[in-house]
Amino acid sequence: MKKKVLVMIIAAMAVLSGCGKEGEEPSSPIVDITPVDLATEVPLETEESEQESETEPEQEPEENREGMYRSELTNEWIDEELRNQRPVAVMVDNESVALPHYGLTEADIVYEMMNSTQNARITRFMAIVKDWGKIERFGSIRSTRSTNVYLVGEWNAVLCHDGGPYFAMDLVKSEPYCENLSGYDYFTEIDNGKRKEFREYIVAGDLEDGFKKKKYSTEYNEYYEGPHYTFSDKDVDLAEQGNAFACNEIQLIPFKHNQSTLKYNEETGTYDYYEYGQAHLDPQHDNAPLTFKNLLIQSCDFNELGEGYLVYNILDGGGNDGYYIVNGKAIEVTWYNKSATSPTVYYSKTTGEEIQLDTGKTYIAIVPSDTWDEIVIK
Repeated sequence: MKKKVLVMIIAAMAVLSGCGKEGEEPSSPIVDITPVDLATEVPLETEESEQESETEPEQEPEENREGMYRSELTNEWIDEELRNQRPVAVMVDNESVALPHYGLTEADIVYEMMNSTQNARITRFMAIVKDWGKIERFGSIRSTRSTNVYLVGEWNAVLCHDGGPYFAMDLVKSEPYCENLSGYDYFTEIDNGKRKEFREYIVAGDLEDGFKKKKYSTEYNEYYEGPHYTFSDKDVDLAEQGNAFACNEIQLIPFKHNQSTLKYNEETGTYDYYEYGQAHLDPQHDNAPLTFKNLLIQSCDFNELGEGYLVYNILDGGGNDGYYIVNGKAIEVTWYNKSATSPTVYYSKTTGEEIQLDTGKTYIAIVPSDTWDEIVIK
């Protein structure tokens, strides 16, 4: 067989080298010179033909929107001019007499945590707002606690509050990253028929004036350690990670006073917030419900400071329990925070990898570890 193929090749070469008649141009016969395997006579594929046969999958172009960028807080598209703007962290009273809350649906991140070991462990909100220039009315505003002073550092946010216990205020003064606006020197009293402590609000222009009075930069400063979360580029399906379980409702029984509950809304794909047995509505925005795409529930121990005051051990070495909840499913996570200016990072207990959040707003509950087992998930 090899001899036969060799003869054919020699014959082809002879034709190519032959001359025509005198005065004629040499003929140029078409000869197939595709290399062959001499053992099988099967044509060999060249590197070039292999590359041509392999069609690379088309990659979807990265989405761009002129004059906009994806927020580092929510991954939603927002105005490019906000890219370097620092957020504010607003302390919002959560006693029933403080309701309704104005403007809370404008927050990108909302923390809820025990504010006192007394009064059935009543909670308080801390709302992180990136686009604070659009605020018309927000609050009412109340005092800060030590835990909040640590948390604002994660966001390089300016703390907005009305005073606080002396140990919290001492912490505000001692931590160079914690810039703050406090009290009626910066915010506005609105007569709503309630006691004075429930009349203080942020209104349009208050924050701009406050930044100028304190000579604070409106842009991220040297304490900013970069974006807080890692976001998925598609809808998050926790079932892909294994050990996910259904979560259509989570009852935060440890927050006995407020009876905080989040219920999955299949129409919106988000979790609506309820407290005191009713849906939380925002009169500043046509009674829009307070709703979130992502829920992060953190177990954390705390130290009592007397008279109901406490501080969470939020700067912890890791191994703390938690849940990540999105799109009707939940997984167990652990969380870690190495310093007051470092973002808290959440890891899947199943994979050990950092979780990716879905695009949208996030609710974070910091639950006392001594009542962690009282949480009900349906």
